[in-house]
Amino acid sequence: MRFVLFGNTYQTKKSTHIQQLLATLRRMKNEVYIDASFYNFVKQELELQFEPDGIFEDGDFEADMAISMGGDGTFLKTASRIGNKNIPILGVNTGRLGFLADVSPEEIDKAFADILHGCYHIEERKVLQLSCEPQNFKGYPFALNEVSVLKRDTSSMISIRTQVNGQYLTTYQADGLIVATPTGSTAYSLSVGGPIMIPQSGILAITAVAPHSLNIRPIVVRDDSVITLDIESRSHNFLVSVDGRSESLHEGTRLTIRRAPYTVKLVQQNGHSFINTLREKMMWGADKR
Repeated sequence: MRFVLFGNTYQTKKSTHIQQLLATLRRMKNEVYIDASFYNFVKQELELQFEPDGIFEDGDFEADMAISMGGDGTFLKTASRIGNKNIPILGVNTGRLGFLADVSPEEIDKAFADILHGCYHIEERKVLQLSCEPQNFKGYPFALNEVSVLKRDTSSMISIRTQVNGQYLTTYQADGLIVATPTGSTAYSLSVGGPIMIPQSGILAITAVAPHSLNIRPIVVRDDSVITLDIESRSHNFLVSVDGRSESLHEGTRLTIRRAPYTVKLVQQNGHSFINTLREKMMWGADKR
């Protein structure tokens, strides 16, 4: 198989297992191509001596499978690089929680032996697409986890007039608003009181950040809904975050959020599931009495 490798380029401790990974893939007679920024980081920071089959930049790559080495943040960046290439992604978790990154460093040998024997499954996850008018979002406008709108340059709340499929929902007076996929329901959305959603449930959650109202609660809508946001701010600008990639936009810019025309494919080990991860890694439902 041909693998492309992406990794965390900020923390050296999250890249220390790369030699083990490369040795495992080489022993099993696979080709490994590595992202140039990750290659340079590992060579300079860790001073490791290794040579992949090739080095690539930007979107100039093809592969049977992509490997993300790091935490869930690295996985999100990998997903943005894969885009609509239809390449399944396996996450090797060298971070903390590892909801998307499914394989621990201790499982590397077994996981890739299983993959080469076809003993794995692929989950398709829905993606959000952001469009802005008249000002454009300059970065990659697709989100696996969430699209967030947040206040900027002032401590005052922002007003977020929200429509779903052209119908007026409400105007949130809050520090921000999060539109999350089921994949993102255990990330930022969860931290502000949003619901946990099973990955294949076909829904989105709209959750306010610190709303100034006792009547505001998260609401769940179908994932084929079109959500429109118009924002007012005392500073006349606001922050938009797409899976952590943030930009400042001017007041008067209309945001439209809808389901993207492609999905992200997650490689999952047999026996691993969202429910198990939820219970084991997030201690969901744990009762020590």
